[in-house]
Amino acid sequence: MAVRAIRGATQVDADEREQVLEATRELVQTVIDRNGLASEDLISILFTATPDLVSEFPALAARELGLGDVPLMCATEIAVPHALPRVLRLMAHVATDRPRSEVQHVYLRGAVALRKDIAQ
Repeated sequence: MAVRAIRGATQVDADEREQVLEATRELVQTVIDRNGLASEDLISILFTATPDLVSEFPALAARELGLGDVPLMCATEIAVPHALPRVLRLMAHVATDRPRSEVQHVYLRGAVALRKDIAQ
């Protein structure tokens, strides 16, 4: 079994608590589903938010999905002037038998523009 990192991102329309939580839940669940993961496969998840998102910690959404025993951390993305606004990102470290080439990175909503090469 290998340790792999899975990337993902999504975008919200406004800095509203429920939008942040709903979009983060969708992102986390989609990463889990597309990669055939169980909660025990998750080693840790790092969440970042662009500086314009301050209404809630994205990690709360993962806890609401039952991932309370997975180490979670939130941070702020650097404030790059031309960056896409209102973006939530994650990097999940997982234990999996999948080769790196079969890991499914997940880009949802407006965040598809960030990685058109791998967005699904």
